[in-house]
Amino acid sequence: MKLLSVEAARSAIVAEATPLPAETIALQSANGRVLAEDVAAVRAQPPFTNSAMDGWAVRSAETPGALAIVGESAAGHGYEGALAPGQATRIFTGAALPGGADSVVIQENATRDGDRVTVPAAAPGDNIRDAGKDFRAGEVLLTKGTRIDPWRLSLAASAGRAEVSVHRKLRVAILSTGEEIVEAPAKPGPFQIYDSGSPALKVMCEAWGAEASKLSGIRDQLDAVIAAMRAAEADLIVTVGGASVGDHDLVRAAAEALGIQYRVESVAVRPGKPTFFGVLADGRRLLGLPGNPASAFVCAELFLKPLIAAYCGAPHQPRMTSARLAEPLAANGPREHWMRAKLTYADGAITAHPYRDQDSSLVSVFAAADALLKRPAGAPACAAGDLVEVLALDRAG
Repeated sequence: MKLLSVEAARSAIVAEATPLPAETIALQSANGRVLAEDVAAVRAQPPFTNSAMDGWAVRSAETPGALAIVGESAAGHGYEGALAPGQATRIFTGAALPGGADSVVIQENATRDGDRVTVPAAAPGDNIRDAGKDFRAGEVLLTKGTRIDPWRLSLAASAGRAEVSVHRKLRVAILSTGEEIVEAPAKPGPFQIYDSGSPALKVMCEAWGAEASKLSGIRDQLDAVIAAMRAAEADLIVTVGGASVGDHDLVRAAAEALGIQYRVESVAVRPGKPTFFGVLADGRRLLGLPGNPASAFVCAELFLKPLIAAYCGAPHQPRMTSARLAEPLAANGPREHWMRAKLTYADGAITAHPYRDQDSSLVSVFAAADALLKRPAGAPACAAGDLVEVLALDRAG
């Protein structure tokens, strides 16, 4: 349980996550939620053969020629009859193809003269969308464990669904310790700094599909930390700071007072070695993150994000991709190193630009980065142009 590899630590952590119970919610409220059921189509889409263009519905065998106009078919108001020999109907995009018609001539290629229209040669199937072209009735369109986004929400709506069954949100309580931390707009003392870790982690948890609350104002006293942990109404407690073994690091002692059974005691990772995880005596899970913001954010990406996904029954393995190094890197030490980096894209290639200063206290570097560059433990020196693995971060713009 000590100095586990990142992969071993992540596996041990997500192994403790059981998908949360399901609840039924309105589809319009389901963005970002994870399906607890398969979503199947109520009916075919499109439910009828329709026109892909504005034009004229015809019997292709009677083209080219002049045809009698007998009506029109518009979206939502189809032509209820069937074409007899020598007939055509005006038709609009999305409108149902009349019976007897097997082709649509686009309006630019036809000439109307009163109640007749002259059309060029047409082939069966021209400018037509067959019924069920998108999907058929009963077809499974979205599977259990899929996270809903606007495009998938559209698909579920087109399948006739107004409600979906999704996993309940994980309740996360974020507990930040350290009397050197104050929260804006409070005025910091001469030896205090603003809290930049727990506000960001709360937003991260919410973006990843959890319901998060932040516990603050906790004194650096063991009984105060124990009381805060005991009172937290959450499935998962995430602590920030106090995870190491210094005289003022009280989180582990508090967790042990609450009967924690460790699954991970430390991780062979840089930054983030003190990260730990376990199960409290009452069944709640506790993830201890380092206090330095960059350390906390790196380990949140590596462990907290997959844990939240696992609780929702969603895929939880980080999606790595390959990139070319923009500059050489020295050989790595005994711990896996996740470096803040910037990605650029040109000519179909991805290039990773690691920041020179990787100090774990630098919030500005993490704010500029859009990827984490993985350096395996004991990795040899790399030259510019070498392939490396990167984890792209969810950044806006």
